[in-house]
Amino acid sequence: MIVKGAAIGPAVDKPEPGRRFYLFHGQDEAGSRALGERLLISLNAEKFSVSGSSVREDPASLPDEAGAMALFGGPRAIWIEPCGDEIADGAAALLEASSIESPVIAIAGALRKTSSLLKLAEGHDDAVAIASYVPEGGNAARMVITLARAEGLIVDKAVAERIADEAGGNQAVVASELVKYALYLESAPEGPKPLTHEAVDLLGSGGSDGDLQKLGDLALGGSVPDLLEEFESSGLAAKDGVTVLRALQRRLLMVAPLRARIADGESAHGVMASAGRAIFWKDKDFVERLLRTWTPEQIAKLVDRTAEVEKELMGSDAPEVAAIGEHLVAVARSAQRRR
Repeated sequence: MIVKGAAIGPAVDKPEPGRRFYLFHGQDEAGSRALGERLLISLNAEKFSVSGSSVREDPASLPDEAGAMALFGGPRAIWIEPCGDEIADGAAALLEASSIESPVIAIAGALRKTSSLLKLAEGHDDAVAIASYVPEGGNAARMVITLARAEGLIVDKAVAERIADEAGGNQAVVASELVKYALYLESAPEGPKPLTHEAVDLLGSGGSDGDLQKLGDLALGGSVPDLLEEFESSGLAAKDGVTVLRALQRRLLMVAPLRARIADGESAHGVMASAGRAIFWKDKDFVERLLRTWTPEQIAKLVDRTAEVEKELMGSDAPEVAAIGEHLVAVARSAQRRR
């Protein structure tokens, strides 16, 4: 069934019993992911990730996994990201199964109206299809203001519009930027602080974090010599390691749903054209090159590995800069082999 507008909140905050399949789709992949995470909280469920490629190769594995009891007995939800029509047969098998233990949450990019997965989710009573659109204008500003409030930041409309525009309307990027501003201003919901243009000038994505983003982009682009030179000149400190890895994650999560659409048969040029303002204009050529370099499966593996490296760094008493460099070089060499 299709859920939209004011019905979206109740659908994810108070999910109806018996719902088996949730499809979050649309150009605003960050918005889809945020709704999926919100649903996880409502379900009080642990995320259990499976890949779209594994479902494509063995559609019966999805109802099998959803029907299995959790190892430690707690509720869980099956999470598939990125995905597209390759999981349609698995989703159909899930909806036809006699019973399941865990609902499935699928995060897709923009799907065509003829998509078999979209038609399945929209037409079945035990499935939910929710589209996420890149917010623009007043909606984009309201999105920033809402996210900022959760970080204890007071943002006026002009500042909100600026942040939304610089992030290309991407909620994941906006959320990351707001966390940074909140840390700098030492704000909290119980002690809110105003966020001004001056703070954005000082800490915005055009500042030092942009340099750290460059490290991840050089790695993904397979430019080993340039990466090593940039790494050496960046003066990277251990405290910056998590920022570098999260910048890399943001880029991967932005590219993943676009690449899934190409795997589903769309052209790279067509996907890029439809992305619109979701991709900053200066990044368009680079992002299109990434779409031609990395497969959906490789992106998914790299997302997982980057998260593992971040976890290792955060769990270390003295995180080593070398560990970050090793990971970035490994990524660059992998990309170099695929060019």
